[in-house]
Amino acid sequence: MGLLTVEYRDLKKRGITEETCRKWGYGVSTFKDELVQVANYRNAAGVVVAQKIRTRDKDFLTLGEFRNMGLWGESLWRSGGKMLVITEGEIDALSVSQVQNNKWPVASLPSGASGAVKAIQQSIEWIETFDKVIFMFDQDEPGQKAARECAMQVSPGKGHVAALPLKDANDMLVAGRTRELIDAIWGAKPYRPDGVVPGDELWDNIVAQKHVESVEYPWMGLNEMTCGLRSGEVVTLTSGTGQGKSSVCREWQAWLLAKGQTVGIVALEENVTQSAQALMSIKLNCPTHRWESVGITEDQKREAFDATVGNGACVLYDHWGSMDSENLLSRVRYMVRGMGCTHVFLDHLSIVVSGIGEGDERRLIDNTMTRLRSLVEELQFSLVIVSHLKRPEGRSHEEGGQVSLAHLRGSGAIAQLSDICIGLERNQQDEDAKNTTNLRVLKNRYTGSTGLACSVKYNPSTGRLSEWEDIDDATDVPF
Repeated sequence: MGLLTVEYRDLKKRGITEETCRKWGYGVSTFKDELVQVANYRNAAGVVVAQKIRTRDKDFLTLGEFRNMGLWGESLWRSGGKMLVITEGEIDALSVSQVQNNKWPVASLPSGASGAVKAIQQSIEWIETFDKVIFMFDQDEPGQKAARECAMQVSPGKGHVAALPLKDANDMLVAGRTRELIDAIWGAKPYRPDGVVPGDELWDNIVAQKHVESVEYPWMGLNEMTCGLRSGEVVTLTSGTGQGKSSVCREWQAWLLAKGQTVGIVALEENVTQSAQALMSIKLNCPTHRWESVGITEDQKREAFDATVGNGACVLYDHWGSMDSENLLSRVRYMVRGMGCTHVFLDHLSIVVSGIGEGDERRLIDNTMTRLRSLVEELQFSLVIVSHLKRPEGRSHEEGGQVSLAHLRGSGAIAQLSDICIGLERNQQDEDAKNTTNLRVLKNRYTGSTGLACSVKYNPSTGRLSEWEDIDDATDVPF
């Protein structure tokens, strides 16, 4: 079938004049006994070699040779100039051209948003001759996504994305909002990929930046080295087996609750009743297994409950064992956004992926850490993650071997994405030192200070951890 003969007339429903249609070669014709709209596509010599047909049902057909055709309207304008507007469809191109008296370069994608990047790449040599390229696509998600992708195809700083209050340029024309349409062209913002920010745009952010209050750790040596715990931080607590990670977490959780903080606890190796009793034991200065032998009363238990897990600021996740990262993220998100938790403890990271094969552990831990880090940045809470160590060469961690970042088990992302890493060191084989744990700061993004922060001693009678220098008698505790 040959090409159709086109008649030029006003497109009244679209607000397009005959003059604009004639300039662009957009008219009407009859196709299979149906009145259709026809867009003439020209080659570099200006000869019509293909046509795009639009039916009443908004179906699109093509006639002629479309291969290597480029953008619609490209042949109407000489190469080079200050500004080029590219629209998603032909009608929008007509609209933009008309409000500018058909004097400023405009072009259209030949096949809409779906083929946008390919069309831009095909005509990139011509497009690059313009100083400024404005992508004025439909304001829906496919259109805006295509606009961003197309802006990435041109030279950095050249691509701009226009924003409209209505769906597209023709809707603006039909609504009589031509002044706003012109303003949208000239006010189009330069496109930059997410995360790329020129430094000179940051002054307002700096002025508006609020001081982030720190919450003290229970141990002064750790405070001196880190300046406390802040929202938006990820803290990793790590040690060998049986070194007291959970005990440190419980002491820390009780401390935060006593400070009026809201604490979320995801303890995957104990049920919520055990977690609650462990927190109560901190307040009672008596480990759970000794409650009966020392005669802890129900009233004392109730008082301890009300002061810790039952004070309205403690949220626990009732789950035991491994879980997929998606469920973990959703629970943590709810704890923070739905329950107001300012601090969340995850004990421990490795068990999240413990149900899968060893070969996938590194990849899954990496993915989980990345997503947890993003969640912390988004919601601005502090996250404490308990992580295990791999077995070192030489002296084991259970025999007092010094902890390093290289010993973290599973993935380099744990250390990389943490703001603070704290290693616990204790020699379980030394009778004189088996109840003393060193807290070593392995990474400290806030102050940069690392090294041995303090030593804490476990008192079997009270079940408490107290900084070594503070211990004068068997019952001395920080709160």
